[in-house]
Amino acid sequence: MKQGGGWLRKAMGKGVRAVLGLVLLVLGICGFFTVPASLTEYPVVLPKEGQPKWARGAFHVHTTRSDGHGSPLAVARAAKAAGLDFVVLTDHNDFTPPAPTWVDGVLLVPGVEISTSAGHLVAFGMERPLEGMQRWMPASDAVRAVHAAGGMTVLAHPVQRHNPWTDEPSAHEAKGFELYSADTFFRHAMRHPMSRLLPAVGAYLAKPMHGVMVLVAPESGPGERFVELSREESKLGFCAHDAHGLPSYESVFRSLAMYLPPDQVPLPLPEDAKAAAALVTGALRGGAAVCAFRALGEPEGFILDGVDAVRREARVGEVLKVHVPGIPDPERVRVEVWGAGRLGPDGTSVELTGEGVVRVEVWVQGPGRFFGSEWRPWIVPSPVRVLPRGPGI
Repeated sequence: MKQGGGWLRKAMGKGVRAVLGLVLLVLGICGFFTVPASLTEYPVVLPKEGQPKWARGAFHVHTTRSDGHGSPLAVARAAKAAGLDFVVLTDHNDFTPPAPTWVDGVLLVPGVEISTSAGHLVAFGMERPLEGMQRWMPASDAVRAVHAAGGMTVLAHPVQRHNPWTDEPSAHEAKGFELYSADTFFRHAMRHPMSRLLPAVGAYLAKPMHGVMVLVAPESGPGERFVELSREESKLGFCAHDAHGLPSYESVFRSLAMYLPPDQVPLPLPEDAKAAAALVTGALRGGAAVCAFRALGEPEGFILDGVDAVRREARVGEVLKVHVPGIPDPERVRVEVWGAGRLGPDGTSVELTGEGVVRVEVWVQGPGRFFGSEWRPWIVPSPVRVLPRGPGI
């Protein structure tokens, strides 16, 4: 018995040392990225004085009404600290969300994330109560129920490996698409712990906002799927916080936001919460809203000239002009184009070369995981549908 007990103690001792060694290794790797993170500087693009302020807010946020770590009050306080005007709350299967309300100076807009048979569907802007709702209902039934209630449908993280959207007909019926998702970035980092997750954790310890930005590593799949679904009917692009409170709400809110142009949503928002929510949801579903990774810079002053702002359409042969806001360094800012267009020699003109869909985004070379830099999306408008060549073009 004594010999057996001694063997067990030795084995346990080795196990404890192995675990301790692993913990120290992880801490050491994280610490390797903590020091350079403390030296990073944001924003990369400095704002110009005198630009009209755009309403800005968080889209797709969870609270303790489902699996979030913070109450609606905590979320509102984090949004206020981050300088946001509104938050679209989308708790899981919250089929009777509360009415719009002002909390601590921030507008809380009701929405819901519906668990369907084919994936998750975000809905907001309902004018009437949702009817016939239940968890894991057929995807097409969920989409149609939201539309029947006058609401907007957005495919949540539709190309995510963990929980993708798998039903083709309802994917075409939905009106919006989460092109960039903070939750998807986090899950991507989980699959790449050494190259992405641990650098982000180390950076987060020194500068939480930079830690979140280290996670921003776009993959090609969502963009390709987005263009494919938009060919028949224009879809609206969204950047989703999909915030649950870890990383902190405030750090995620400081890193990106949905922005609403002042000609559609003038500030300050109306004191009446219902009227303010109607303005916000109308702009979000109208196509003129843009996503911006605001840690890199504010988007005020951004214009994509040459597009029908309501229908998000242009014609083959026309040229779009990108007006980059702020005071950009030409070496650190570039325009990216995908689909039915090509970038002109001046770096800001986009010639529409064929029928289909064109995505135009502004990217910035921001602080990297160590002392280097990485190219990341900065301003993300919804795509433009390119129609046949018009007369005289």
